[in-house]
Amino acid sequence: MKSSQRGIPAGAALASLFAALCCAGAYISIPLPIGPVPLTLTNLFAVTGGLLLGPLWGPLACLAYIAIGALGFPVFSGGRGGLAHLAGPTGGYLVGYAVAALASGLLARKRGALASALGSAIGFATILALGAVGLKVLNDIPWGKAIAAGVLPFLPGDAIKAALAAVLCRRLGPFVDSLTGARDGSA
Repeated sequence: MKSSQRGIPAGAALASLFAALCCAGAYISIPLPIGPVPLTLTNLFAVTGGLLLGPLWGPLACLAYIAIGALGFPVFSGGRGGLAHLAGPTGGYLVGYAVAALASGLLARKRGALASALGSAIGFATILALGAVGLKVLNDIPWGKAIAAGVLPFLPGDAIKAALAAVLCRRLGPFVDSLTGARDGSA
């Protein structure tokens, strides 16, 4: 089978895997006393999916996760689901997952150490930025409070997760590329 024939089925299968990992990551949820947004592992899987699957399949994995939750399946943090969550405190973060997967996928196409690290950092920063915007706009929270509750508590953990995502990209990237037939990190 030619590598171009393997790409679509393998990319779709891997996107499904990362959508499932995002669902599982939401169940690892730690409420924070400072705000309405819990600490989860979903952002780790969203950014890692973007890094490994590229700018097409990475965001599609996140969009599948969001669609499953919006349909009411209990895959969002705390085992909740429903369309209303897109307009709630975590709505900006949910949208941020897909945008972060796109950004990190575009930046990490060459699989180099610098590209992986930069893609990971930009991915996590995107999620935090859109999360803060969501808190401000969708929930009418002042900017200072949106940043204090929606960005600052997550910085230490997200820095660790960003480093882990970059390492996973470097270690697993060649394997993912071998499955999809990609040569440039675009599964």
